[in-house]
Amino acid sequence: MFETTLQIQKHEGVTVLRLHSDDGTNRLTSACIAALTETLCRLSHGTGGLVIAGNRKFFSTGAELSEIRALTAAAAYDFAQLGQRLMTAIAEFPAPVFAAISGYCMGGGLDLALACRRRIAAPNAIFGHRGAALGLITGWGGTQRLSRLIGKAQALEMFIAAEKINASTALRLGLIDAIAEDPVAEASRRLQR
Repeated sequence: MFETTLQIQKHEGVTVLRLHSDDGTNRLTSACIAALTETLCRLSHGTGGLVIAGNRKFFSTGAELSEIRALTAAAAYDFAQLGQRLMTAIAEFPAPVFAAISGYCMGGGLDLALACRRRIAAPNAIFGHRGAALGLITGWGGTQRLSRLIGKAQALEMFIAAEKINASTALRLGLIDAIAEDPVAEASRRLQR
């Protein structure tokens, strides 16, 4: 299993928190979620804005499925709580948090993006919540955030059909705020306004 780590960078005066894993998929393991939550707490003092990003091919593929399969009922509840604490930390961060999305933004990765105040996507961004195809549904608040953002009918279709949508469809639905060739630069520019 590849572990996702965090890289903190500065981009034009804005803090960029970049997900990084050796395989590039940026899975949200329990260790990664805990590290993200802890890092957000540390960064909450003195940052004017925060951008969460992945790499060109993957924002995040979401939770590590092999880790989920091994969970007992009690451990699954704890894992859901862990993810909910992270999403709450993002949503309640004292400065605006933007998601800069390139490539795949799936499952828990989409939940992560939905917790952010704004989402800027590259033209190659792909969004989806494939849980229904796997017999899973998110426990991290994505069902509520998505329906508030794009409406109940569209959100239900995304969750139940478990289909992927591209950046232009996401923009039309209101899932993202803009499409930009360099979403980190665009998010940084908007945060500096």
